[in-house]
Amino acid sequence: MEKRSFEQDMKIESSTLINELIELTTQHIALAQQLQNNSPEELNKRPYEGSWSTLECIEHLNRYADFYLPEIEQRIKSSSAPSRKIFKSGLLGNYFANMMLPKRKLNKMKTFKQMDPIGSQLTADVIRTFILQQQRLIHILNTAREADLQKIKTSISISRWIKIRLGDTFRILIYHNERHMQQIKRIGIL
Repeated sequence: MEKRSFEQDMKIESSTLINELIELTTQHIALAQQLQNNSPEELNKRPYEGSWSTLECIEHLNRYADFYLPEIEQRIKSSSAPSRKIFKSGLLGNYFANMMLPKRKLNKMKTFKQMDPIGSQLTADVIRTFILQQQRLIHILNTAREADLQKIKTSISISRWIKIRLGDTFRILIYHNERHMQQIKRIGIL
């Protein structure tokens, strides 16, 4: 994916955004498939005390997908707004999406308790679940080609009262995945 500098009022063709997000999600699936070749010991290894293992990173992403995938599907299904050619990011959605993008010096973020997998008993099934969720996400992204990425709004995981544009929701979810895929690469088991 071409690294794009996202400005305050990011504008992009809807189809281009969806294609870029599908490409990134496809890369995440490929990485997860590679992880399946590792032993349970490698997958559960933490690089240092208090950090997450590979499986904990993946489980964290699964927990977010458990919230966002049904939320997105329901919002698309209940909308009759036709697609529009250009997507313009909202101020709050663009802010959250940019926060999720991996940076050279990653800013640490506090994880909400229900999304924190540390200490969970995890198996490689976590990876299979992730792959299935990402395949479902690609299907949803393709469905969204016929939806209005700007007019349709979704709740976010930290508050059902805050609503952001569908295109921004996709960006937040997939950039968050990318952030943790980079973390997994730094663990060094690939």
